[in-house]
Amino acid sequence: MKTPSLSRFLIRGAAIAGLVAAVAACTQEAPRIVFPETDLAAVPMIPKPLDVAPSGTAFGLDRFTAIYSTEALEGVAGFLSEKIQSKTGLRIPVNAEGETEVHRGIYLSTSEMDNPEAYHLRIGPDSVTISAGSAQGAFLAIQTLRQAIPETSNDTLAEYPIWPVPGGEIRDVPQFGYRGAMLDVARHFFSVEDVKKYLDVMAYYKLNVLHLHLTDDQGWRIEIKSWPKLTEVGGSTEVGGGPGGFYTQEDYAEIVRYAAERHITIVPEVDMPGHTNAASVAYPILNGNGKTPELYTGTHVGFSTWDTRKDTVYAFIDDVVREISALTPGPYFHIGGDESHVTRKDDYIYFIERVEPIVQKYGKRVIGWDEVAHADLDSSTVAQFWADEENATRAVGKGMKVLLSPARKAYLDMQYDTLSEYGLHWAAYIPVDTAYIWDPSTYSAGIAPKDILGIEAPLWSETISTIEELEYLAFPRLLGYSELGWTPAAKRSWDEYKLRLAAQTPYFKRMDIRYYPSALVPWEVPDLPEPQNPD
Repeated sequence: MKTPSLSRFLIRGAAIAGLVAAVAACTQEAPRIVFPETDLAAVPMIPKPLDVAPSGTAFGLDRFTAIYSTEALEGVAGFLSEKIQSKTGLRIPVNAEGETEVHRGIYLSTSEMDNPEAYHLRIGPDSVTISAGSAQGAFLAIQTLRQAIPETSNDTLAEYPIWPVPGGEIRDVPQFGYRGAMLDVARHFFSVEDVKKYLDVMAYYKLNVLHLHLTDDQGWRIEIKSWPKLTEVGGSTEVGGGPGGFYTQEDYAEIVRYAAERHITIVPEVDMPGHTNAASVAYPILNGNGKTPELYTGTHVGFSTWDTRKDTVYAFIDDVVREISALTPGPYFHIGGDESHVTRKDDYIYFIERVEPIVQKYGKRVIGWDEVAHADLDSSTVAQFWADEENATRAVGKGMKVLLSPARKAYLDMQYDTLSEYGLHWAAYIPVDTAYIWDPSTYSAGIAPKDILGIEAPLWSETISTIEELEYLAFPRLLGYSELGWTPAAKRSWDEYKLRLAAQTPYFKRMDIRYYPSALVPWEVPDLPEPQNPD
């Protein structure tokens, strides 16, 4: 029997049980194939799910599998189909109709849950069902399913390849709602394709925020149509005197679109009033010392500022925030605020207090580095703790949330050790185990779990200029930060985690990720073909 039209079953908001029953009634009986014993709990998933209950059975993913979803999840279903094909070569239809022969199904739906990122994944012998609190939750669930699909098929089971997916149930929800990474494209510029690759890997490991550090002393990387010299002049170089570069507004919109497809929020940062030399070169009227500066290609910090008492500066900021906010659907706008060493304290506080309402006027929530806590700010503003614990606790005292990025634990640009080829070590050396063995919930006595918005791993680019060098610093440490943001401390163990980390090498090879092969991790060497259609 062929599968008839399924449109009558794809009713918006349909319950998963009803959807499964309806489709199952129209599919052929699955061939009785005995799978070898499998263990869902042994799958090396990162981040580690909250609750895994293996069944000892398996789901046979093969050419007779189809994906079915409610209307709201068709985009998620299509993404899953694409990624299954890139890993296995199987073409899995979505909401198949007509002549498609189906033996087994993967079913996606939403249901009411306390957390929109929560999901319930059940892998049975003939069906996989995903029920989630939202489309975002369903997207997170399919990353878990992707990780559970074996790297190779078991060709002894049938005349055609079958990938036996270990069976059981997973109930999962993240510890923090904000699980982020930051990429500095100002010191060295990274292309749209480089950023997309970073987003792909972030999505696979359930990170949901990418913070782009778009401006600094060495470069202005986002087109502002009302102030064109920002990129014409300020975007013309980078650290070391390279060619620099910038994103047109169309480029930036493409990054935002690509991230949204992966349920990742883009947070734009315009650093101010310090780290502003590139803007002041383009428009000297902004400069706080009355001089016309020159383009800067070094790495020192703290020498630049804007004139915080000039109304023209705030008109400029209004234009910048307006244009970027119009391109950014996410709720946050980062105003920097760090290392303004030549800005007088009263001028700095005045500046931050004037910029906050500009950002709010365009419907965004302010994030600033922890120094902004010196100003009198709204409780909706977020302080990003990177250096000064006293600043972070001051923010908490004002009712503000704190985003955790302590440099000595979470900075991806810190060297692994004294032999590291790239990176710095002014905060610390951060080997792979040190990056993992700490608890964001208890990191500071003055910051309770209820005060923490989430965790973010920044990657500053003073010492790197290519995607290969970026990957050397980011991977494998970024995976540890994804787990710190997702999995409670009671479920985490370095000795167990390093084995799951070692098993990520097939994915790294498929994605052509040039990771740092730390001797602390017993890496597995995958026997896979060279990547041809990366995820």
